[in-house]
Amino acid sequence: MEKKAFMAPDPGRLRLRTATRAVLGIGSAVALCGLAGHSLAAAVTGGLAALLALFTVTDATVRDQVVTTAALPAAGFPVLAVAAGLHGHPAARDAALLAVVGLGVYARRWGPRGHALGVFAFMTFFSAQFLRTTPEQLPELYAAIALSLAAASAVRFGLWCLERDAPPAPAVPPLSGGRGLSRTTTRQAVQATIGAALALLAGQLLSDERWYWAVGATWWVFVNTTSRGETLVRSFRRVLGTLIGLGAGVALVVPLHGAAVPSAVLVAVCVFGIFYSAPVSYTWMMLSVTVLAGSLYGVLGVLDTGLLVLRLAETGIGALGAVLAVLVVLPVTTHATTDGWIQRALRCVHACTEEAAARLAGSPAADPAPRVAELEALLGRVRLSLAPLVHPLSPLRARKARARRVLALLDACAREVRGLAAVAADPEASHDERLGAACRRVEASVEALTAHRSQGHRPVAHHSAVHRSQGHRSQGHRAAVAEGASPLTGPGPALAHLHGLERALADLAAPLHSSPRAPLAGV
Repeated sequence: MEKKAFMAPDPGRLRLRTATRAVLGIGSAVALCGLAGHSLAAAVTGGLAALLALFTVTDATVRDQVVTTAALPAAGFPVLAVAAGLHGHPAARDAALLAVVGLGVYARRWGPRGHALGVFAFMTFFSAQFLRTTPEQLPELYAAIALSLAAASAVRFGLWCLERDAPPAPAVPPLSGGRGLSRTTTRQAVQATIGAALALLAGQLLSDERWYWAVGATWWVFVNTTSRGETLVRSFRRVLGTLIGLGAGVALVVPLHGAAVPSAVLVAVCVFGIFYSAPVSYTWMMLSVTVLAGSLYGVLGVLDTGLLVLRLAETGIGALGAVLAVLVVLPVTTHATTDGWIQRALRCVHACTEEAAARLAGSPAADPAPRVAELEALLGRVRLSLAPLVHPLSPLRARKARARRVLALLDACAREVRGLAAVAADPEASHDERLGAACRRVEASVEALTAHRSQGHRPVAHHSAVHRSQGHRSQGHRAAVAEGASPLTGPGPALAHLHGLERALADLAAPLHSSPRAPLAGV
């Protein structure tokens, strides 16, 4: 099982503070529902709404986050009404659920807001199956959702607005991939709908009552995945996290017998675990989700070990449905997806360098900081895309070595770019003509790498360009030393970062441009 949930760095203790705020926001929502006299089912629905609002609303600015949170009922209320009214009509219910799946995934083309609305709509339908919601309960559930969203918003945007003090997160839209069925969101909508249909049919064969767990597993496997490799890894981690969570559920949840106070404490711990681990470990997040679900079943008085085993089986069916869909329906290889993200990251490196050079040249409007943040986000997507290749269980040793080399060199690029941006931000930093020459060499290196990727394999021409860049870098470095440039003052630090950046870009040629199956020299 992944250990990085506890070992991963947490700059500014952001994950810790976000998880603590989530417990406070969701706890406040459930407490208010109780004080308002709502039923247990309404309190659970309200708590889920608060969790989704805090978890899925990720717009770049606080203003946009407020708008998206306010729009959640517009997506959830109609879906809840449809789901509540179709319990007695299985065929219509199944068709409606598949339509929600397809439209929910398709909505991701409109960015974070579309993603949040799609998730809220799906989970509203899911909760209606979980709680067996009836039309007579709708007014109470609507009131509970509205109250809970207000409570969560008061905590997030009023009492403890972490986002207000932080710079806006860079928006990294998905790779478009063209038009029609080749567009990422369209292709994923088709894949998710077919995968959900397979999961629904197989899940109902296994259980007439708990089939929705299979569809839920398929839905969440498709979140933040764009290739078949990513889907395979995410499916494996979901099943693994569920399996371990079931063991924890047997040890922690079953002995409680639904007791209110200890169950509430365990739910709070699980909520904390979901938010703390989600950015770094899907396995640990699923462990927390599974224990949370078991706790809710315990409070509702329907928990037993047989139900936990059924939960694992339905999760496996859902993950299998997702895997089959991405393998058979409009498949996209890991290589194709990774190549797109790497090209975007390399172009961002060039943009960062341009901004830093302009700032060092005295342009007050130039600011490399936003580009650096964008580069970090893009490298996160590269790591996610390469996760199938660097996974410990991957049998593709040559590709694993190549992927690790690419990640190491891209991290080196990011490190040099961050250093260059820091130097450029220093008001005492001065411009030097060698900086412009070094920036032009970085531009040439990036163009050589990206042009080769987009125009086909032409390794001889590419390596010539890279070697020319290396030669210029060496000449520039020798010139800097000969002229007595200090490595700690003046243009010295900027040149050092640019030289390091050139070196990393040149070294990327080998893993990016040779055959993926060939052994990587020096690894």
